[in-house]
Amino acid sequence: MGSFTIEFQGYWREKKKGGIPAKAGIYCVYTCIYSGKKQTCSPQKLVYIGASENVKECLRDHAKQEDWESHIDTGEELCFSFAPMDVEMLERCAAALIVRHKPPENTEYTGSSPFESATFTLSGSAGFLSKSFTV
Repeated sequence: MGSFTIEFQGYWREKKKGGIPAKAGIYCVYTCIYSGKKQTCSPQKLVYIGASENVKECLRDHAKQEDWESHIDTGEELCFSFAPMDVEMLERCAAALIVRHKPPENTEYTGSSPFESATFTLSGSAGFLSKSFTV
């Protein structure tokens, strides 16, 4: 059984998502409340988990954008977190996160993971995600 450490960086608001690195990684889509005074995003709900070889490019014009926006309540907007990762590990780690957390807009990996069991440890900007779990 393997183990993986995933460190999520930042929360990028919808209008600032161009600042997300153009790197391979996993991303989470949240609804959030932005405080201009504190310059902080407070995630309210996990909506989707995805993976891409270039997260910045992937989020530029994502096919599920309207689906994600359907979860926004009054005073909220979308925000994103990003965890850099080697391309070889993307699908396995994303599948485990989806199986464990079951975001409403994910349709793949809603039952079980097709990969060997592994332990995952998360850190950083990982709102609504379990910090340690095995799938």
